[in-house]
Amino acid sequence: MKKFILLFSLLAYSGYTFAQQTYTIGNETLELKTETEGSLDLLWNVINEQYRYFIRTEDGKITELKNTKNSKNKYQEEYKTVLTDLTSIDASKVNLTTYSLKSFIDEFNNTKDSNYVITDSSSKLKFRLGLFGGLTNSPFNQNINNEKTAFFGTEIEAVSDNLDSRHSGFLNMRHTTDNDDFQYSATQIALGYRFRFINKNNINVYAQTKFATYTSATIKTTITNPEDAASLITIENTSSGFDAPFIFGLGADLKIGNGYLTLVYDSLFAVFIDNQDNFPVDFAIGYKFNL
Repeated sequence: MKKFILLFSLLAYSGYTFAQQTYTIGNETLELKTETEGSLDLLWNVINEQYRYFIRTEDGKITELKNTKNSKNKYQEEYKTVLTDLTSIDASKVNLTTYSLKSFIDEFNNTKDSNYVITDSSSKLKFRLGLFGGLTNSPFNQNINNEKTAFFGTEIEAVSDNLDSRHSGFLNMRHTTDNDDFQYSATQIALGYRFRFINKNNINVYAQTKFATYTSATIKTTITNPEDAASLITIENTSSGFDAPFIFGLGADLKIGNGYLTLVYDSLFAVFIDNQDNFPVDFAIGYKFNL
């Protein structure tokens, strides 16, 4: 058993060192991952929260693929010129992303070596399970005194394992509680979409929309008993139904451990539901686990 563990550890370590090695490039010493190997090798890593890409030729020369801005703040796309010079293939449609660069280099390597094996680089879905809680004033419901109540819920999010992807979908369920001064409670199941306009290795910031919801709500109203002015009557009304409200919000995920601390400001506005008189308050904090 000990021999097996030792052998496994050595194999794991050797695989790691093969996938990521140290290179001296100019005045920098960098740890780089090998994405493709052939007539041209594609090397890359996330360094100081930035994706950096390099091409290594058969003679061992390493050239960085850059996309700097000029004095007019416009990207110069120098990497396209480098790729075209190295391959004699038009690189005008290549993006500075792992997937796009790998596809281009794979295509070139395949023309140079009929035995070159193109590995599957298509993105696959992975899932994150989230738990959250927060405070809301139920901005799409009449709330005369602007009362705040607690809510809690859970969520499953589907994201691509491609680090360049900015898109994800989610399904969440939340329950909003009531209190003595605002007797509105609701359970909502929502299907939504997120776009990450800031997408880094340890933080991303996104806009989100809930485009389909099923809500079951209860509203309690206390009135004076018309038959006995000294007593009160509580009337309970329930309703439920599907809707396509397109509710928009903002959120951020901060990588902590094997998951993400998540912050969401939801219900800023909706396309097909009117906000009531109160400024929207709908804040949540939670944690997502990678599955």
